Amino acid sequence: MTAKTVLIVDDEAPIREMIAVALEMADYRVLEADNAQAAHAIIVDHLPDLVLLDWMMPGTSGIELARRLKREEATAELPIIMLTAKGEEDNKIQGLESGADDYITKPFSPRELVARLKAVLRRATPRGIEDPVEVEGLMLDPVSHRVSVEGKSLEMGPTEYRLLQFFMTHQERAYTRGQLLDQVWGGNVYVEERTVDVHIRRLRKALGEPHQQLIQTVRGTGYRFSAKA
Repeated sequence: MTAKTVLIVDDEAPIREMIAVALEMADYRVLEADNAQAAHAIIVDHLPDLVLLDWMMPGTSGIELARRLKREEATAELPIIMLTAKGEEDNKIQGLESGADDYITKPFSPRELVARLKAVLRRATPRGIEDPVEVEGLMLDPVSHRVSVEGKSLEMGPTEYRLLQFFMTHQERAYTRGQLLDQVWGGNVYVEERTVDVHIRRLRKALGEPHQQLIQTVRGTGYRFSAKA
């Protein structure tokens, strides 16, 4: 079962619902937004694995949002599939040049959509990124989105999970709070650096003894994940 999350951005509720049903049947997690502003907020907060983006929406268009996402460092690599009734070649070229990874013309079949989505995700997922990571009996499985110690599942929030995943895949290096904000929170400029400390405390509490000691405070810098004392 996949743990991939897909954000559907379309101002027409029936289309969102139709796509959501098809994706949920294919074991994807689904988020929804009916405009570009709401979509950007969800992307910043939840970092989905892929965005299905309608071209024509009131206010900011899908094309404008795609360009914005590709400009911002935290979302520059986020896969985007454009959904649109605009089927002319010039429109497709414009969509792809805005940063979209694929372009699907309405109306489309749910089966085709899921197949194209899987293809884009395969291209976008670097080899090895879905492999489990294990340190001192602490296991993080990106596919099932689970963290466990000696086979026992640990409960933690989505931000703590992302923090731990970043730490476990970037061991033995000290990171400042600002660097952690960039890597884990992405483009959310409203988060203060001290927020990192709050989530570090929550993560340590979730890990418990002795694994909370893997997250070390580096005085004058920030934090480091290390199995070395």
